Amino acid sequence: MKKEQVLHCQFSAWYPLFRNLTIKSVILPLPQNVKDYLLDDGTLVVSGREDPPTCSQPDSDNEGEEIQWSDDENTTTLTAPEFPEFAIKVQEAINSLGGSVFPKLNWSAPRDAYWIAMNSSLKCKTLSDIFLLFKSSDFITRDFTQPFVHCTDDSPDPCMEYELVLRKWCELIPGAEFRCFVKENKLIGISQRDYTQYYDHISKQNEEICRSIQDFFKKHIQYKFLDEDFVFDVYRDSMGKVWLIDFNPFGEVTDSLLFTWEELISGKNLKGEHNEGEALEQDSPTFRCTNSEVTVQPSPYLSYRLPKDFVDLSTGEDAHKLIDFLKLKRNQQEDD
Repeated sequence: MKKEQVLHCQFSAWYPLFRNLTIKSVILPLPQNVKDYLLDDGTLVVSGREDPPTCSQPDSDNEGEEIQWSDDENTTTLTAPEFPEFAIKVQEAINSLGGSVFPKLNWSAPRDAYWIAMNSSLKCKTLSDIFLLFKSSDFITRDFTQPFVHCTDDSPDPCMEYELVLRKWCELIPGAEFRCFVKENKLIGISQRDYTQYYDHISKQNEEICRSIQDFFKKHIQYKFLDEDFVFDVYRDSMGKVWLIDFNPFGEVTDSLLFTWEELISGKNLKGEHNEGEALEQDSPTFRCTNSEVTVQPSPYLSYRLPKDFVDLSTGEDAHKLIDFLKLKRNQQEDD
């Protein structure tokens, strides 16, 4: 995988070419001070929060008296930086897209951080919603710090111009998303995107799904993308229409889902026992899906989550846990 291939998969590189095939989106240049804020390892303080979480007052006056709030003059008060001009541009873009958006950077979306949002979703309505997800995401940090980590060429890393991508929010059904692998401009593999779940309709309609994606590829994608080796994601709606979702580099930086990269690169074992349905013509891609509930797996994003108690403390959602935490800290100070 070459650095040039990674650059070609940036959203702003392919969106103008395939605008009519995908979800309406707005691209905004990311100011350097915003990037610095997102990469800051300090305490998470979300800029622009309109309704800060509040804790209900304890019913007992005595319980309230037990909490000793520090009046130390050396105590540092954390304040979030403000980006007024950028915030206005973002809000205007969000409003133009219907009021709710799916955010991402040049390549990645903060899928690993959905758990921290109040709605446990990537649906954002304000800049503070976006900041909360971005500052909590390893995927976003990787975009900033290691975009070319799996590239094999020794050329200097290109100078990056980062961008905030806002996509109109659409309620997509996970069981209708598919990842497609293209090598030398030939569609060689299609995988169920949400491979951790079993979807009965995919198993029953796999030939029809494969055929519709293959037709979409030949008509709209083949020989039109900037590289001959790449990965693209699609969504097949209830009417059978296929929509383009994203492009990714053909290499280890991209999740191979129900394939292995060894299979995809070498071409070996692609037509093995995993191929679903009846025997297809030789030129057809290999289609793989989770074919029974026995093979259902936990979500790969679970490993990024924090314990629920920690989340409750960080958001102030559970006042009693916050009080217990403060008592614990006071007792530790007394012991010291």
